[in-house]
Amino acid sequence: MSSERLNIHRQLTALIERGAIPREQVARAVALSGLYPSGRAWGVFLDRLLLWLGTLALACGLLFLIAYNWTAMGRWLRFGLVQVALVVAIGIYWWAVGRGEKDNWVARAALMAASLLLGVLLALFGQVYQTGADPWQLFFFWAVLMLPWTLVARFDALWVLWLGLLNLSLALYFRTWGGAFGLPFASDTAALWGLFALNTVALALWELGARRWRWLSAGWATRLLALGGGIPLTLLMITIILDDWAGLTPAMLVYPVWLAALYAIYRYWRADLFMLAGGCLSVITVVTFFLARHLLWHAEAAGFLVLAVVVLGLGAAAAFWLKRLHAEISA
Repeated sequence: MSSERLNIHRQLTALIERGAIPREQVARAVALSGLYPSGRAWGVFLDRLLLWLGTLALACGLLFLIAYNWTAMGRWLRFGLVQVALVVAIGIYWWAVGRGEKDNWVARAALMAASLLLGVLLALFGQVYQTGADPWQLFFFWAVLMLPWTLVARFDALWVLWLGLLNLSLALYFRTWGGAFGLPFASDTAALWGLFALNTVALALWELGARRWRWLSAGWATRLLALGGGIPLTLLMITIILDDWAGLTPAMLVYPVWLAALYAIYRYWRADLFMLAGGCLSVITVVTFFLARHLLWHAEAAGFLVLAVVVLGLGAAAAFWLKRLHAEISA
């Protein structure tokens, strides 16, 4: 749902809850508000859905075709198929851009296909010539090579794909080499810190950029980045709780600061219930693991009972608080 439609939904909900709209006129008010998609809107949705499904099917189909017929194809035929498909995708992009349409979904789909085929080409090169490169290098150089296309496209989904490649390369790097620059962290801990830092910085830059460029205002992208930063930090806290020898660690200092920043930004600067609900879920998870670590040490029935009551209480409190915030935001 776009921000404009979301505002209409909030305003209409507030009017209905206050009784400003008679009950018998609610259905007519909802129909006149434009919240229900029209026949033309459904047609546009299906057209874009089929476009993206077809794009992904063609890119994945070429990959599976080469993989299945690997022994029957020579190296030149493999490279030729991928390179021809890559050139065709770029050609379609230039043709679609030349039409001068404002929301050119054909151009975006073609550039997305070209970005995927670029990864196929790099993987094919490494497999044919057995370069001996580590897996993280494939995804890192894939992200580096597609960065110019990402800058030109001004397309949020392509930026998310680029950030996803960086996340994957970072995780594989720490799995291969352990801590970065000789830092005294285990590989898993270092990977979680790296993912948290990357996605949190990306989220901050995305939120600031969305105030200037409208195409960055898609809410799903910022929420995905928030999950990419919040989940690793929550896992770090769980690791500390389960570690018998853990003392004062940086995660214990960063976690409350992160929660405070999440609350201040998405409560007062830009209200977003999804972000606040994610923070509540993180707190409930950490508290649950902390209590389980101490209450279930001897696996007594009373410990399970107390833990269940605490989880239910925290969940109910979070739901009550979020519902009250929703009412304040909608007012």
